[in-house]
Amino acid sequence: MEAIEYLWKDRKRFWGMPLSFTRYRLSEDRLFCETGFLNVKSDEVLLYRVRDLRLTMNLGQRIFGVGTVCVVSSDKSIPHLDLKNVKDPRMVKELIHQNVEAAKDRRRIRATELLGGEDGPVYQEHDEDADLDMDEDEF
Repeated sequence: MEAIEYLWKDRKRFWGMPLSFTRYRLSEDRLFCETGFLNVKSDEVLLYRVRDLRLTMNLGQRIFGVGTVCVVSSDKSIPHLDLKNVKDPRMVKELIHQNVEAAKDRRRIRATELLGGEDGPVYQEHDEDADLDMDEDEF
């Protein structure tokens, strides 16, 4: 079994310093969050399932050069993962975005449509190789 090569690593920071037991890591196809010292909890999100990224930086975070990157995914167990108080959050968000797009390209997931339904929005992924049945009068 090969060791995972990480593209980015950081810890949750307090006053700009990595003083916590929350660790974040990004590989080419997964995003990891590990919390705890004695009792360790490890979560991961597959990058091709990431739907949206958001960056928030309040005044205190901006003073210390940190921010929170919010990752919204279609993963059932972890639909929302916050990378809290990470250093250089704009670069982290862009790095995650680039790797999400690369992971979707590798799996040939090209477009995501937002379809309205009675119970709210429904997400549907379309494969590049899928046959779309459309009548001529639908154009």
